[in-house]
Amino acid sequence: MVLGEFLPETTPVHVLVVVLATGMVWVGSGWLERSAQHLSAYYGLPAVVQGSVVVAVGSSFPELASVVITALSGAFGMGVGAVVGSAIFNILVIPALSGLVTSEPLDVNRAVVYKEAQFYMLAVSALVITFALAVIYFPVDGGRALDGQVTRPLALIPLALYVLYVFIQWQDVGDHESDDAGGDADVLREWGRLGAGLLVILVAVELLVGAVEGLNATFGIPEFLAGVTIIAAATSLPDALVSIRAARGGRALTSLGNVLGSNTFDLLVAIPAGVLIVGSSTVSFSVAAPMMGVLTLATIHLFTVLRTDLSLTGIESYSLLAAYLVFLGWVVGETIGLFGLIRV
Repeated sequence: MVLGEFLPETTPVHVLVVVLATGMVWVGSGWLERSAQHLSAYYGLPAVVQGSVVVAVGSSFPELASVVITALSGAFGMGVGAVVGSAIFNILVIPALSGLVTSEPLDVNRAVVYKEAQFYMLAVSALVITFALAVIYFPVDGGRALDGQVTRPLALIPLALYVLYVFIQWQDVGDHESDDAGGDADVLREWGRLGAGLLVILVAVELLVGAVEGLNATFGIPEFLAGVTIIAAATSLPDALVSIRAARGGRALTSLGNVLGSNTFDLLVAIPAGVLIVGSSTVSFSVAAPMMGVLTLATIHLFTVLRTDLSLTGIESYSLLAAYLVFLGWVVGETIGLFGLIRV
């Protein structure tokens, strides 16, 4: 890590950097979220598209930065772990918190349930297939049996699916008529604040990844599991901020659309972006498959509770939080060797 070279290599410093970098992600994401919301309103985008594309892409920038930075530093597994762990956090914790901050159930519509949620399930499947193809056609010489190289041609598979997703959203924009388009927002200032937020996030994630790598070297934490826990929690803060603010403001569609759209972007764009930059990266299917299985179960859980009466109640929110606590217990068990389902 470039910035980390100027800091002492001690555990207290690494912990302090993690805390400070997390705060920087929070601040930068606040700037980014507000500018993205104002720009979306200015250009007259529908609420679902605001949440699932514009705001989601902005709040997903920490995950994108983490994948690119870890890929460049040779720790791609940590970046993939951060994306998958962040996706599980987004699916289970953020909707739960959004549902609990409102006095009434968080109402959704069929566009969220049948378009966003189901397309997200398709995104999970596409990434699993991409990893499987890497193991089948590009096995790692001398590596473990289920290690494969994700190459640039394979990375184009999920990217092509995201192009389809954007096309579908573009069609929705064409069918939408907004009364708020062209408001009184200062467009240049909002674009400037958006750029500043992206820069702060980029610096914060660079510091965060370096600090976590230092902690890994000290305590022997596998890089994938470190990504799933520490980096995933820190990079998920923007998504939590965006969705909770939207829920409190009565914008349920933007709140839940951000969660699903952000995860779709993370899986179909963030991970392939790292591969495209470095040329190819090794992925362990024995690690990725169980985690993607957990992500699939979490997605099914969210889809089920959203489909019941097209709303998210308090009890359903608590069930999502309970599921995440179970996931954390499993990750801790894997880290200390209690279960051994993840072969790191």
